[in-house]
Amino acid sequence: MKVLVVGSGGREHALAWALSRTPAVQVYAAPGNPGIARVATCLPIAATDLPALAAAAEDLEIDLTVVGPEQPLSDGIADLFASRGLRLFGPSAAAARVEASKAFAKDLMRRWGIPTAAYQVCDDPDSALRAVRRAGGPVVIKADGLAAGKGVVVARTRSEAERAVEDLMVRQVHGAAGRRVVVEECLEGEEASVLALVSGAAVWPLLLARDYKRAGSGDTGPNTGGMGALAPALLPSDAAASALAILHRAAEALAAEGSPFVGVLYAGVMVTRDGIRVLEFNCRFGDPEAQVILPLVEGDLAEAMIAILEGGAPDLRWTPHAAVCVVAASRGYPGPHPTGYPITGLDAVPPGTLVFHAGTALREGRLVTAGGRVLHVVGVGATVEEARARAYAGISAIGFEGMQYRTDIGAAAPRGATVS
Repeated sequence: MKVLVVGSGGREHALAWALSRTPAVQVYAAPGNPGIARVATCLPIAATDLPALAAAAEDLEIDLTVVGPEQPLSDGIADLFASRGLRLFGPSAAAARVEASKAFAKDLMRRWGIPTAAYQVCDDPDSALRAVRRAGGPVVIKADGLAAGKGVVVARTRSEAERAVEDLMVRQVHGAAGRRVVVEECLEGEEASVLALVSGAAVWPLLLARDYKRAGSGDTGPNTGGMGALAPALLPSDAAASALAILHRAAEALAAEGSPFVGVLYAGVMVTRDGIRVLEFNCRFGDPEAQVILPLVEGDLAEAMIAILEGGAPDLRWTPHAAVCVVAASRGYPGPHPTGYPITGLDAVPPGTLVFHAGTALREGRLVTAGGRVLHVVGVGATVEEARARAYAGISAIGFEGMQYRTDIGAAAPRGATVS
């Protein structure tokens, strides 16, 4: 079987690695990265070049395409592939709006009674500033469109909120994504990431995970694309049941409104004193949640996805282990950051530790940094504590100039106002 993975980050490396564990699967990746190249044949095609991706899938007689990042899904890669008779595991552009537009997702939740934070959609800076002033306390400002996980600001003060509105809507630091914003109440509690394989109203849950969004240890600093993760995340049984019910409700809502979802549906939720509240939906595997969920899968991932596409049920099981991921990032991330620094120590990473490449490149035969999030170091063990020890043993062996990482991934879950 030939499988094409679209994307070039740590999530895509985890996907390519997981798919390649089945001997009968030949993996291709577009564009891939130096780590992915160890388990797949990389194609020099950008993840956003949809016509070239479809042509490659046809030329190579690809049996299944799996899309990692949200942008191609939002741009309609699933629709294009379907029109050409190509099998792809991922939602249509209409269904991907659940991530591509925060306003669409919030309004969908309101219509279908899915619990979420109180909010207001604002189309201009003046209305956003009025919403901030009416809130009178901490608020969350979210760019409506896709911003690589960085378009969310938790504003503790009015001045922080006003500055976020200025950055997103006037300065447009995330481009067109911030032309519209959602201003919502700031929730307090503990986060979890709830993912499932979905086809229409049918939902097959994956392991619960926890993502660590803030740049600094102790949940300090700005939001990032994710500085670490763990799986399985432990929630009280009633909270876990409520979280899974939310995915079922969202799948039902999209199907009923004419945009049935096929692929990986992700809900970032907050466990508050008043119950579960949805922070956001994503239309694909989380990054870095995929890096801790996929190492715990037993079974053939490609066959599971094809079974769903053909109207069946996936056959996936889980190891009785835990996984912890720690991200090695460039100095300055999520803001401007230098790149091009040599990476050392990968050959010294101990057994029981996986390293997924996220922002790396080969220059004159040397592996160097090429992004904000550079490497995702994953420890797998019988317990979270053992997995955490292996992840940190692995990251301590690695080095590059300006390397930063959180020291509390997998420790006692911090509580407070955090968002996905």
